[in-house]
Amino acid sequence: MNIVTLLPFIVLIGAMFLMTRSAKKKQQAAGQMRDQMQPGSGVRTIGGMYATVKEVHDEMVLLEVAPGVHAVYAKNSIGAVLGDDEYNRIVHGTESDDNDDHDALGADGAIVPDDASSLTETDEPAGASDDSRIDLGKKDEAAATDAAPEADGAEPKKTDGESDAK
Repeated sequence: MNIVTLLPFIVLIGAMFLMTRSAKKKQQAAGQMRDQMQPGSGVRTIGGMYATVKEVHDEMVLLEVAPGVHAVYAKNSIGAVLGDDEYNRIVHGTESDDNDDHDALGADGAIVPDDASSLTETDEPAGASDDSRIDLGKKDEAAATDAAPEADGAEPKKTDGESDAK
């Protein structure tokens, strides 16, 4: 055989080897990260939920998702173990060494209402609004416009729902 015919196969096998090797390294790093979890660590699940580790077992983890609310997760469902600073910044919106009361909304502290009442309120007085309503229903204009062509002997225009199948 010629080396030119074997070259594509060699390149393909080399690429497959490199891809599986990097995937295996990522898998081992994730396994080590999960093994280093300790109670009190902040974690992010693969679903994007942030929680605090309460207990670590062989194949499962007990997480506190809210004060007094615990959930059991498989160890493989932990996407990342977060440092204390990062966990506090994401969950509480503060830095651990910063004692100021900052909320997760930012410096302006804008609060979003729980209902949609603020969407309908305006600055105008109640009587100053434009009360004219728009009629979204179909109007019977077809009868007025179709009467003229019928008088001339032409066929009437088609309206919604009509077809020329006979």
